[in-house]
Amino acid sequence: MSYHEEQETLDNLKTWWVRWGNTLIGLLLVVLLAGAGWSGWNYWQGQQTAQAARLYEQLQHVAQPSTQTLDKERLARILDDMKKQFGRTPYAQMSSLMAAKAFYQAEDSEAAKTQLQWVIKHARDAEYQQIARLRLASILLGEKAYEQGLNLLAETPKDTFKALYADRRGDLFAAQGKRDDARQAYQEALQLLIADNLNNSPIHRLVQLKLDALGGSANQ
Repeated sequence: MSYHEEQETLDNLKTWWVRWGNTLIGLLLVVLLAGAGWSGWNYWQGQQTAQAARLYEQLQHVAQPSTQTLDKERLARILDDMKKQFGRTPYAQMSSLMAAKAFYQAEDSEAAKTQLQWVIKHARDAEYQQIARLRLASILLGEKAYEQGLNLLAETPKDTFKALYADRRGDLFAAQGKRDDARQAYQEALQLLIADNLNNSPIHRLVQLKLDALGGSANQ
């Protein structure tokens, strides 16, 4: 390449840089900042998860005391911290379910119901919401709040919960003395369990016993 050709190439590069240089630098900065932001986000998420896990361990220790006495105030404080700081993590919904069980075993059904209602309203995973609905329906069954329990189970659950929902509806109907409705709900539960290849499972046998007690049909 001759001197004149080299000079012409340099002049073209200078002209291109004057026109596009700032744009190129801007794009590079966007890419670099995006990469740094993504790394920062992942780091923050990791820190949040680790801190939530440590708080969850504290909650486990309080919710499953070695003695028969539950420290309700401490449990409530840990739950409050978990929800305020890590409410968007799975640990919050897991904590509320565990606390609900602890409160219920301590014969504080109101506190248990409050935690289950929180899960139903705020949990990010449908599975946790449906577990909470089933457990809350059981408490309502014990309180003879049958219609509230049935309303709670009115929405269609994920497939894995359909049999359990039908079984719990059967319990609520049976407690109301609505034998035909209860029989239909138990039969539905049995059919769903069979479809899931659970016809030899303990839950299938339990539902069959309930159906037989109502004078239900022969084994499903």
